[in-house]
Amino acid sequence: MNIQIYGKNKCFDTKKAERWFKERGIRFQSIDLLRVGMSAGELQSVLRAVGGIDALLDPKARDAAVVRYLARDEDKLERLLSDPSLIRTPVVRNGRQATCGYCPEVWSTWE
Repeated sequence: MNIQIYGKNKCFDTKKAERWFKERGIRFQSIDLLRVGMSAGELQSVLRAVGGIDALLDPKARDAAVVRYLARDEDKLERLLSDPSLIRTPVVRNGRQATCGYCPEVWSTWE
């Protein structure tokens, strides 16, 4: 497995995800989403895996309502790329597979 965890430093669910993988002895790469962000290709891959922009958008984010009301998906995607704080964390990737939020039931099926 090649696990990447995109998260925010103060995100409780990100810390829980890191602890979940550590407890099972699974190595992972931790990436600070706010500092580093995601490339357009990475974001597209995650969107395909999680089922679209609505699943990736953090409902608690300050500008989440603004993004929801944008008409075109391209505009929403551009907004997520320019402001990674709008992305729900943790984003956990394993190759082409990905989850948004704390999802140990999905991670346990990954091999």
